[in-house]
Amino acid sequence: MSGAPGPGASAGGTGPVRPLGADPDLLRIGNASGFYGDRFDALHEMLTGGPLDVLTGDYLAELTMLILGRDRLKDPARGYAKTFLRQLEEGLGAAVERGVRIVTNAGGLNPAGLADAVRELADKVGVPVRVAHVEGDDLLARGGWGEGVLTANAYLGGAGIAACLRAGADVVVTGRVTDAALVSGAAQAHFGWRPEQFDQLAGAMVAGHVLECGTQATGGNYSFFEDHDVRRPGFPLAEIAADGSSVITKHPGTGGAVTLGTVTAQLLYETSGARYAGPDVTARLDTVRLAEDGPDRVRIGPVRGEAPPPTLKAGLTRLGGWRNEVTFVLTGLDVPAKAALVRGQLEAALDAAGHRPAEVRWTLARTDHDDADVQEEASALLRLVVRDADQDAVGRVVSGAAVELALASYPGFHVTAPPGRGTPYGVFEAVAVDAAEVPHLAVLPDGTSVRCQPSGEKSELVRLPDPELPAPLPAAGTRRAPLGLVAGARSGDKGGAANIGVWARTEQGWRWLAHELTVERLRQLLPETAGLPVDRHVLPNLRALNFVVGGLLGEGVAAQARFDPQAKAVGEWLRARHMDIPEVLF
Repeated sequence: MSGAPGPGASAGGTGPVRPLGADPDLLRIGNASGFYGDRFDALHEMLTGGPLDVLTGDYLAELTMLILGRDRLKDPARGYAKTFLRQLEEGLGAAVERGVRIVTNAGGLNPAGLADAVRELADKVGVPVRVAHVEGDDLLARGGWGEGVLTANAYLGGAGIAACLRAGADVVVTGRVTDAALVSGAAQAHFGWRPEQFDQLAGAMVAGHVLECGTQATGGNYSFFEDHDVRRPGFPLAEIAADGSSVITKHPGTGGAVTLGTVTAQLLYETSGARYAGPDVTARLDTVRLAEDGPDRVRIGPVRGEAPPPTLKAGLTRLGGWRNEVTFVLTGLDVPAKAALVRGQLEAALDAAGHRPAEVRWTLARTDHDDADVQEEASALLRLVVRDADQDAVGRVVSGAAVELALASYPGFHVTAPPGRGTPYGVFEAVAVDAAEVPHLAVLPDGTSVRCQPSGEKSELVRLPDPELPAPLPAAGTRRAPLGLVAGARSGDKGGAANIGVWARTEQGWRWLAHELTVERLRQLLPETAGLPVDRHVLPNLRALNFVVGGLLGEGVAAQARFDPQAKAVGEWLRARHMDIPEVLF
C-alpha cells in the first residue's frame, strides 16, 4: 500500500489536508443514527460518552426518499430530516466544545435547505459554526425517468465531504451519498488520501459499512442476542488508521457488545458478492479479516481495494398506486374451511362490484395452536392485500365488501382493525448512470462551490470466481435441529431483492455449512424463494455465505408487497429451519 500524502498536500484537487483530530495517525469516527427515527438522544450520548473526532448520522433509505419526496411535493422548502435539527439543538454546543465535526446525510432532497436551517439554529443557540453541504446527487430535473417519478438521486461518494471538511466545516450536510461515504469522506480529509489510494479508501468504506446502521454493530438485531445484554446497546465508533485499517468499538460503559459475531453480521448486511462497489472504490470483501483486539474491540485488517465502476447507482422512487389490507381472524376449529368461505365470499363481492382491484393477494398464517389456553393462541390470520391505481377500488369497494360480511360469514368473524380507505404505496427502482455526467459539488462554508473530480481509473464490476471450499467434515452422526444452533444470519433489502448472510461460529461449522447450504438447499428450506433467481457468494475469511434472492420483495420496501417488506427476518426464518447437523457441531 502506498502512504498518504503529508500535511499541506492536496488530495484529488480539493484543498490541503486538514487533520480532524489531535492524532494525525488515527481518526475516531462515531455513528449516532442508522435510520430516520433512530434513538433521539444518541447524538448527545456519543458527543459526551468518550473521545471522538467526527460524528456521523445516517438518515436515508429507499423508503425515506419516498417520504421526503412526498414532503417536497407539499412544500418545496422541505425534503430533509427534521429530526436532525432537533437533535442538533441539544448537541451543537457539546460538539463545538469538544471539537467534534458532524457529518450527516440528513439533507435528503434539500441539503442546501438543511444547511441554512443549521446556520439559523446556530444563531439561535449562540454557537457559531461553519456549515457546508454537498449537492449534485439530485437528478430529477434531468428528466427522462418515466411517468410519476418523485425522486431521482445518484449515490455519491466521499469526495465532497472531504472537501468540505478540509475547508474547515464544523457541520457537513449531504443529500444522497452512500451510507459508508459519511465515514470514508471524513477519513479522506484527515489522512489526505488521493483518489487512487484504493486500499486505504476500501478500508474506510468497510468501516463505514459497519457503522452505518448504528447499533446493529453493537448487538442490535443480532442472532445470538442472548449472549449479551442488548437492552440498550451503545452506538459504534471506528478508530481508523492511516492505512485504512480500523478497530470497531464503542464508548466505555455503554450497553451491547462489539464482537467478531456482531461485526461479521453487519459486514454481511445488504451486500452481495466479494466485490462491494462504491463511487470511490470497490472493496474486496473476500480480503476482510477480523481479529479480537480486546474487550469490545474488533480489528478489521487492511482491505484490498480496486478502482470503482464507471457508473453510479441512482435510486428512483414513484407513487405506484393505492393499497389496502384486511386481516381476518380465524379462531378454533376448521381454519382452512373458514378461510375458504370468507375468501370465496369476498372474491364474489369484488367481482360483483364491477371494479376488481388490479392485484389481490391472500396469505394464511397458521399462528393457531391446538387446545390453546389463550384465545389469541387459538387463532390464525388470513390477510388480504389489494393494490390498484384507483383509490376507490382498494378503499370503498374492498372495505364495503369486507364490512358487509361481518354477520354473514364464518363463526367468530372479526378483523384485527377496521378496513380503511387505502393508502398510497411507492415503487423503488435502481438504475445506472454515467459517473462522469453526475455533478458532485461541495459548497464550502464561504459559499464557494467546488466540483469534486473522482478517480480517473475505472473498472467494470465483474463477479469473482468462487474460492475453493474448505475440506468437508468427515461423515458422522447427525441430529435434526434448527440451523440457528450453529450459524448466525443477517438479512435485508436491496430494492426488490433480499440478501441473506449466513456465517458459521466455528471452523468446523464452516466446513459443514460451505458444502451443505447450497442454492438448492436454500430453496428447499425457504419455499418462498422457489422460482426466483438466487445467487450464492462465498466469503471464507468471514466463514460466511451470502445469498441474493431476486424479486422476493417485489418493487421494493415502499411497495409493501410482502409480510416482511424489508426482509429483515428472512435470516431468522432460515435459522429456524431444521437440518441434519453433524453431532460434532453441538
